[in-house]
Amino acid sequence: MDDRDYLPLSWLSQAEYCLRRAALLLNERVWAENEETAKGRYEHMRVHDKRIERRGDRLKLYDCTVFSETLGIWGKCDCIEAERWDQGCRIKAADFPVRLFPIEYKHGSVREEQSYMIQLCAQAMCLEEMFRTEIAAGALFFISAHRRLEVIFNDRLRTAVRSRAADLKQLWEKQSIPPAEYSAKCKRCSLHEYCMPKARTSAIDYCKNLELEAVEMDDI
Repeated sequence: MDDRDYLPLSWLSQAEYCLRRAALLLNERVWAENEETAKGRYEHMRVHDKRIERRGDRLKLYDCTVFSETLGIWGKCDCIEAERWDQGCRIKAADFPVRLFPIEYKHGSVREEQSYMIQLCAQAMCLEEMFRTEIAAGALFFISAHRRLEVIFNDRLRTAVRSRAADLKQLWEKQSIPPAEYSAKCKRCSLHEYCMPKARTSAIDYCKNLELEAVEMDDI
């Protein structure tokens, strides 16, 4: 990596969940924790131990740094499985060509969250660029459930990654914070109290009421 500004890969997931949340994290460095984020952080602490495990023609590489100059992002892969494959790429940890299979660890029940899949696909796209290879799939591993959910890196998902990377870059360059748009997911957001998603709607309603009162006074 050079000295240019790379944006955190994990914030692609935040941008998919809510652009305003991503902007608050990126431009105002706001962070607040709730029960869900605390559980996730604790479980990831047990994963983020940089090491390599070998078993025959298979390796597991933990806590690996990845980046993409094309996307302008960098981050960590919780785990990369590398298996011998004659058409694969070369990595320092193996003396034979390998096929790479990234794995992102998550907490909670097994679920197909688009934001999780975007984060995982972004990791794969970084690896593809770094090692000049192709990665067809990866997996989300849900720690509490001890189950994997395989994710295919199709064109739709790759396009979503590029789109969210562009969104993050634009937010960063313009130092902008999108307006709040209240929805059901706001209830689960750890930044709810800071974001105050209902405040904008309340202010608009208040101004409308003042305008109506002014009109009524003119009619008297």
